[in-house]
Amino acid sequence: MAQEPLKKPDPGYYDYWAYRDRPKISWPNGARLALWVAPNIEFYELNPPANPFRKAWPRPFPAIQGYGIRDWGNRVGHQRQMEVLDHYGIRGSISLSTALCDHHPEIIELCVERNWEFFSHGIYNTRYTYGMSETQEREMIRDSMETIHRHTGQQCAGYLAPALSHSEFTLDLFAEVGSELFGDAGGIYTCDLFHDDQPTPIHLRSGKRFVSVPYSLEMNDTIAYVVNKVTPRHYGQMLRDCFDRLYAEGEQSGTVMCIPTHNYQVSCPHRLRAFDQALEYITAHSNVWITTGREIAQYYLEHCYDTSVASISGQQQVRIPEGAAA
Repeated sequence: MAQEPLKKPDPGYYDYWAYRDRPKISWPNGARLALWVAPNIEFYELNPPANPFRKAWPRPFPAIQGYGIRDWGNRVGHQRQMEVLDHYGIRGSISLSTALCDHHPEIIELCVERNWEFFSHGIYNTRYTYGMSETQEREMIRDSMETIHRHTGQQCAGYLAPALSHSEFTLDLFAEVGSELFGDAGGIYTCDLFHDDQPTPIHLRSGKRFVSVPYSLEMNDTIAYVVNKVTPRHYGQMLRDCFDRLYAEGEQSGTVMCIPTHNYQVSCPHRLRAFDQALEYITAHSNVWITTGREIAQYYLEHCYDTSVASISGQQQVRIPEGAAA
């Protein structure tokens, strides 16, 4: 049976927590800002199983054009993007459609050689969480985590729902499966919430220590190019402007900048220079921690999680008048 939507006023995963006056985050070596780049390396099926809630392609079958540009990304664009990231010493944190391990293992091998992180983006980016039962979603998540471990040796730490098709149970299931497979190292962070510029503690039904790591839809190249229809030059300036603001605020307390990319977007010949120049600008600054999603989550859980929980609890008590029902 498919999951029934829960009736509640907000997602329930986190409390309101004002950005100002939080405990200070001190990143390693005094860095102001933690930078991570999240290449989405995906596999799209030409003719996937139909989902009643969402069509995989806007065109009738066969959707040659949509399939072709995404195939170009894995054949050509990935190599281009990898060369740019290599040049600036940036290890990608891959949002992986794990079917890619079987379809294009060569890409996986190149990323493993570079010690890039792999986190789960489901199995195919044309198969959605919508309409799944809790059992079906659990098995999909387990399959993706086991596939990453089998092909890379990594214990999957992070999750971004396939095509952002999130359910009310996604985070609980991911954390639970991660614990079952890998203990405390597995299933520790999500990219699916988009609600903050710093990591935040997340409520789960299991009570597991779990964190949301900022993942920016605004800096996502697909949102920029396809939804907002910006030019490459404009996108490059957006990245620099985003960095400048977060870097300035990071002098008071550490911030996070994520650049989510797609190898069939940012790596197009007329777009790559803007991305390259933005990374040149960002990495020329001192006090930038060039890192991965996993490393941000692990550091936060070890050094910041407990003080954050205490701060949130204190704010909640202030907001509830004395003697009022909580």
